[in-house]
Amino acid sequence: MTLTSAPADVFAPVPPLAARARSIGGSPVRDILAVTARPEVINFAGGLPAPELFDAEGIAAAFRAVLAEVPGQALQYSTTEGEPTLRAALAERMSVRGLPTTADDVLITTGSQQALTLLATALVEPGDTVLVEEPCYLAALQVFGFAGARVLGVPGDADGPDPEALAELVVRERPKLLYTVPTFQNPTGRTVPAERRAALASVAARHGLWIVEDDPYGELRFEGERVPWIAAHAEAADRTVLLGSFSKVMAPGLRLGWLRAPAALRRACVVAKQAADLHTPTVNQLAAARYLADRDLDAHVARVAAVYGERRDAMLAGLAEVLPEGASWQRPEGGMFLWVRLPSAYDTTALLGQVVRHDVAYVPGAPFYAGAPDRATLRLCFVTETPERIGEGLRRLGRALSG
Repeated sequence: MTLTSAPADVFAPVPPLAARARSIGGSPVRDILAVTARPEVINFAGGLPAPELFDAEGIAAAFRAVLAEVPGQALQYSTTEGEPTLRAALAERMSVRGLPTTADDVLITTGSQQALTLLATALVEPGDTVLVEEPCYLAALQVFGFAGARVLGVPGDADGPDPEALAELVVRERPKLLYTVPTFQNPTGRTVPAERRAALASVAARHGLWIVEDDPYGELRFEGERVPWIAAHAEAADRTVLLGSFSKVMAPGLRLGWLRAPAALRRACVVAKQAADLHTPTVNQLAAARYLADRDLDAHVARVAAVYGERRDAMLAGLAEVLPEGASWQRPEGGMFLWVRLPSAYDTTALLGQVVRHDVAYVPGAPFYAGAPDRATLRLCFVTETPERIGEGLRRLGRALSG
């Protein structure tokens, strides 16, 4: 049989991209970071931890130790569930913080972002309804959009989602899950109080609802008392998934996260992870476990939080002088972000180009909404710039907004 080539002008087109790939856009934050990569830009747009505060020496020592002592294990395939030493260490950290946990309750993921993807794969059918905070972490909206979910925002206030509004939505819409970042939320920086967490757990128990509790920032507290996880409430114990990450407290380049979930859902996530990447890199897991054994992560986090607290204070001190009359903002007790609402005449998306021309950047608030956005809002990240550069960046922002 002889194969012949068709003329180039009669080639048939290749099949199209999947509908979800055509309909879901990229991350606006990533797009802004690409535009503002110039060193002269004072960048309040990113959600990146401060690189000068990484314990590079301690992490390097942990990698050297595992590569010297167990190179065959460190460079080999591992189980999908994750390295037992790391799972046990994480279980101990959660137990000490009031959530009894065993190593078998934990699945190691390639960042907590992967944990979200695994949960969407395991729980969400195309067309299912998912509830989120309003506003909501951008990449969660991306994940649920890719899963084909119908995403609805839960009305709320400075204390987080309104439990009564949540109950009404659950009865009316029959959603699969509620996604929430209850501590130092991205983007608002707000923290849901203990009483409201209990009320959200009660709604989930009464009406049948999964709660996905994402906690990447919870250890970065500058003031106030720690609030127990929603997962620690007995009413929600069988229906809450707790996500965690080393990205904000150790280093994001390790791409190490985890989920703690009831057994059946955790097993489904294991199968989804096998289809995605088999397992999270072994050497990274072993190095993280060694770091936890040899170093005091809590002391390191306390040092980082002290610096971040100074940077938050610098931003709070300068806002009133540079923002237009009628602007408002919250004082976060920790985390990385500050949420600003300008007077309603402002559109922060339309203004961004003008602001960047003044060599400063923020993230417009509109992309963080599942429903109708508040276009007068914006997110400021305060952790990656020094107090001096924060002051100068705010002055530039003030000039841009007044021009």
